[in-house]
Formats: sequence, C-alpha cells, structure tokens
Amino acid sequence: MNAANSPHSGPAAAAKLWPAPTAHAPVSAAIWVPGSKSATNRALILAALADGPSKIIDALDARDTRLMINALVALGTEIEIGASNQSGNFNLVVTPRPLRGPAAIDVGLAGTVMRFVPPLAALATGEINFDGDPGARSRPMSTTLGALRSLGVVVTGEQLPFAINSTGTVAGGVVTIDASTSSQFVSGLLLSGARYQEGITIKHVGAPIPSAPHIEMTIQMLAEHGVGVDTSEANTWRVAHQTIKAVDRRIEPDLSNAAPFLAAALVTKGTVTIPDWPARTCQPGDALRWLLERMGAQVSLDETGLTVSMTGDISGFDADLGAVGELTSTIAALAALAHGQSHLTGIAHLRGHETDRLKALAHEITHLGGDAVETADGLHIRPTFMHGGRWATYADHRMATAGAVIGLHVRNVEIEDITTTDKTLPDFPRRWSQMLGLEITAGDA
Repeated sequence: MNAANSPHSGPAAAAKLWPAPTAHAPVSAAIWVPGSKSATNRALILAALADGPSKIIDALDARDTRLMINALVALGTEIEIGASNQSGNFNLVVTPRPLRGPAAIDVGLAGTVMRFVPPLAALATGEINFDGDPGARSRPMSTTLGALRSLGVVVTGEQLPFAINSTGTVAGGVVTIDASTSSQFVSGLLLSGARYQEGITIKHVGAPIPSAPHIEMTIQMLAEHGVGVDTSEANTWRVAHQTIKAVDRRIEPDLSNAAPFLAAALVTKGTVTIPDWPARTCQPGDALRWLLERMGAQVSLDETGLTVSMTGDISGFDADLGAVGELTSTIAALAALAHGQSHLTGIAHLRGHETDRLKALAHEITHLGGDAVETADGLHIRPTFMHGGRWATYADHRMATAGAVIGLHVRNVEIEDITTTDKTLPDFPRRWSQMLGLEITAGDA
C-alpha cells in the first residue's frame, strides 16, 4: 500500500466521514462493553452440535455473530433470538437439528465463521457453498480445507468461494496442519472433532501458533460441554469421539473491545472502568491489564470491574504481542501518542486479517504525520507531531477504533466507514460519545 493506491484517493475516500471527537478534559466513565464475539461464536457451534437445546445468555449481537447464526440456521439448526438490549447483547436458545444442505453460507469478513463452520458443515448432507465479502477471499483458508480433504471430505476450491459436499459423517483421525498463521485453524477442527467417527488428532508443524489463548478458550468451552482434549503432547490436540452435552452459558464481556475505551484513559489522563471484568478468563484481552501498566497507567481489578487511570505521559515500550494480536491496533495508536519509541513484535500473522493490519497501521499513522514503519514481524513506532486528516479503515473494525483513539488527542481526524465497527462492537460512535460526555445527535447514531 503506497500513496498511489491509498484508499484516501479511491472509492473508500468518498464514503461518509465520521469526525473523531477530540477530548477537552480527562475522561471519567464506566463503560459496559457487549459480549465476547470469540466466546459467542464458539458457544453457537457447540450448541448446534450438542445433544439437546442450550441457552446462551448475553451473546453478542453484532455482524460476526449474526453471520454465524445465519450459517447455522441455513444448515438446519433452530435458533430462537431474543431482543437485543442496551449493552448490545441478546439471549439465544439453540436447538440442534440434523445438519443438511443444500445451503449457501455468507461468512462476511468473520474469521470464526469461515474457519469454524466448514468442519461442522462436513457433518451435513448435501452441498454447502461458502463465500463472503471481497476482502475475505484473500484470507488464508487452505489449512482448514486441506485438513478436511485429508479426513475424506470432498472440498472444491482452495479459498473463498469454496464448496463442501458430504454424506453426513466424517471418518476423522489424524490430521497434520501448519496453523502458524491463525489459531482458528486448530479451534475450528477441535469444536467439531468430537462428532467425527474416530474423533480427531490435530498435529501442528511449523512456526509457533499466534493468539494461543484462543485455543485455550476453545478447550475450556469444550470441557464445559463434557468434551476432554488431550494436550499431553506438545503441539498436538486429541479429541475422542463423544457426545457434546448441552449446557446453558453466560457470555463474558468482550475484553478486546474494551481496549479503545481503556486507551482513552491514557490519552486523556482520565479514568475508565469496565464493569464485570472477569477475575479469571482465557480471553486474550485480559492482557490489557499489564500492557497498559507498562505504558504508565494505574490498573486495578476489584468487584466493580477493571479500572484504568492515568496521570503522566504515555510511555513507549517493546512488546511481543504474538499471543494478543487483536490488541495491536489500540496499542499502536497509543504508541503513536507516547513519549519514546515502541517496537511491537510477534504479529506478522496480522497481515492475513480483515486487512493487512501492519501495512494499514503504518500507512495511516504516517498519513497523519506520525512515524510508523513495518518490520518483518511487527511495527516500529516513533512518536512525532501528528495532524488531522482522513483515517481509512479498510473494512476493519479495529482500524476504525484505533483512529478514534488517535482522534482523542489529534484534532480533525475523520474516519472513513465508522460503521465497520458493527462487525463486533455495535453502536460504537454512540458509546464513544457517551464516554466523552458529548451530546448525541441523529448524525452520531
């Protein structure tokens, strides 16, 4: 991505711009964030494969979770959807039914849909066709599709669009994959593997798997459904053929979506509390507690939630974000406003997300006068004076919220396509304005 093909001069630049509010006083707010997208979509897959109906309380109501619901319904699952509440959550009742095609699955830009649903669709009868947003067609899929082929599933295509044809059963067995570009490849196979006739044994060969806490989340949620995962051998996961028991569950708040709000405390030298922050969790977003501390914040966790306060300047730092790549956009935005340079490493896999996040972050920060350079596996950011301008989002929700964080300090930042945040954080502009105590008009909604 260079000036010649920058979205600032292309069709995206013509999209409606959202003027990112600049803070004129320290923020003091309690922000309720909606449910975890990662947990909601895992819960939906497990409920669809369970031995009876399940209730999912406080599930996230956002584009990614609606896409998952639509996919499962298209395959025959019965899902009763309650009304969405002010937090952006809803309650679901999922009743498993025989999985069947033909069906057409729209994955949008949701990695969890494009990588979790195919192993489940292999248990359906008939032809299941998958496609998604144009940006999804370049996201890595060959690992999942190759694994299914090695298990005897008929797959047409190497990435989106592709099709799966199945007779309703999967033999299962041992599969060797390289999951070094996404932990979702392991999680997707684990979630459905207990329903395969021989279960599944997944062997990873290659570089370390990024975002490993997401695999731990999958293992923990499987355990809650009575499914054990043998992890006694390094880089190997074994699941025997067994019943997935129906359970009712409540979804935790999405800790990664709390990142921009907590970042606002650092930028404005204020205080932000996220209520209901879990004392123990597998969510990678929990790493915000020590990452923000290293950047100079005061962080406390008690019965009221997680509170982050700031009195001094933001400190630049070196950090390996390999396990928590989804926090990179917010951390990079803070690094651009820090005192002292930052090296963010371990995140080469972000080149295969909704967009090439490393290239996008480097381009947008530099476009506003900052100094951000891509490295082989991350970003090197040196703070400089920044100015206003357009901030492109590349249909990436985390790019949009990163621009909002910078806009708290830099005047006249205009964000393209702020509605892309609906992917995982519904009604973000209203939440952001309320945090800042701003009057909300019809144009902010």
